Amino acid sequence: MTIRATMRALQQTSLNGPQDLCLITNAPVPSPGPGEVLIRVTAAGVNFVDISQARGTFAGGPQPPYLAGIEGAGEVTAVGEGVTDLEPGAHVIGVGIKGGAFAEYMVLPAAAAVPVPAGWADEQALGLVVNWPTALAALKPLGGIAAGQTVLIHAAAGGTGQAAVKMAKHYGATVIATASPGKHEMVRAQGADHVIDSRGADLAADVLRLTGGAGADLVLESVGGATLDASLAATKRVTGRVVVYGVAGGEAAITNWELVYKHQIHVIGLNIGILIQAAPQIFGEVMGEMFGLLAAGVLSPGQPTAYELAEGPKALAELEARATVDKLALLP
Repeated sequence: MTIRATMRALQQTSLNGPQDLCLITNAPVPSPGPGEVLIRVTAAGVNFVDISQARGTFAGGPQPPYLAGIEGAGEVTAVGEGVTDLEPGAHVIGVGIKGGAFAEYMVLPAAAAVPVPAGWADEQALGLVVNWPTALAALKPLGGIAAGQTVLIHAAAGGTGQAAVKMAKHYGATVIATASPGKHEMVRAQGADHVIDSRGADLAADVLRLTGGAGADLVLESVGGATLDASLAATKRVTGRVVVYGVAGGEAAITNWELVYKHQIHVIGLNIGILIQAAPQIFGEVMGEMFGLLAAGVLSPGQPTAYELAEGPKALAELEARATVDKLALLP
């Protein structure tokens, strides 16, 4: 296969947000280094990380101008030195935290490139390495989900939220989900037992009412901002866990005084990229469990909402405004 020297890509030109994402046509096609593969991107996933990087709030994120996008799926076109288990022609999905997925070609670490399941289109695998492992890690190894427990899942209409609802039900939990009113029916269809308005006046009171005053055993907290305090107040005292894996609604603080006198709970931070680096054994267990859930039909191929590459700024703006449902994909 002949690989062109330049390609179309979306370049982030400032740290003022996704509106400063520009389509360029002369980006150099990258070359795979040792332990890397080059893929021809057929579908790129849109994630809150992309917005965080575009606003400069992602710790250690790239500095503009940079090629945006962390999650890409497509066909391997070249392999770097030392790569023996992937060959050109294979279809894979992976994450490159340095970016470059919103382009016609991107480089991925070979060790982090997961084969697209047989019979799936590349875009159906979006979420396989970001959303789904995040949801599963939050529920199981970190959150300690058990049958009969109650789980509160925020942003339940998004890619991570939907996967979390399905998995939590599979593990025998009662699911309380939050979403904006227009998304409630869709969240119920995923299996949620109760759906409450994410912008309601008193989230904690709603959860306490649904749990007979006890609170949720586990909370999956991806919103932040004012929602974090509501999440802490909605958590069962002493044994309850809150896994924090997102900051979509902005930063929020919790003090040691509050943990001692107000919220006697377990607060756990999750960043899937750090989990992969710092605890590869746990990540391996998560991925093994996830492929078991795929084989059992608990998780099924995604059906992302697709946008052309040039519509990237629009897709990110809609995700940031939480006007979307499920996974978003850019198709180069």
